[in-house]
Amino acid sequence: MTAAADLEARLQRVEDVEAIRTLDAVYCRLLDDGDCSGLVELFTPDGSFDGLSVATGREDLLAFFGGLAGGGLTAFWHHVSNLEVTVDGDTAAVRSLLWQPCVVDGVPHVAAGRYADRLVRTAEGWRYTLKQVRFSYWAPLAAGWDQHRFTLETARSAALPRRGRT
Repeated sequence: MTAAADLEARLQRVEDVEAIRTLDAVYCRLLDDGDCSGLVELFTPDGSFDGLSVATGREDLLAFFGGLAGGGLTAFWHHVSNLEVTVDGDTAAVRSLLWQPCVVDGVPHVAAGRYADRLVRTAEGWRYTLKQVRFSYWAPLAAGWDQHRFTLETARSAALPRRGRT
């Protein structure tokens, strides 16, 4: 590979990683703002969310995200950090950390977990084929956040397994 080709490949990787980081920031903003139609456009037409439930395809995604308030989850603020982005041509994998204060049935909660996402490059830019979250904890703020305390049953079903414990 020539020096110019190597530089071009490295620059493309940096641009891809930055575009993926921006996609995650936009995902959090649109979700927190309740812009469900904008949110589902960040997924491929057959993309999936796997977390509190599994939704596949834009119609199911729109119904899932639009129905969160009906399940008692009326406010949330997604903070995603520690992105580990691996780009392989037109596909990518991302692991990141989620910290999420939220309100469930009028009660302040705090949740945290990890995302494991798969993405593909499209004509519109990077899009999720899978956005998966597994929770470490989800509990009322007043009760503390010690690991693996779950008061939202759907969060328990998407819990991270604890290493070294059964």
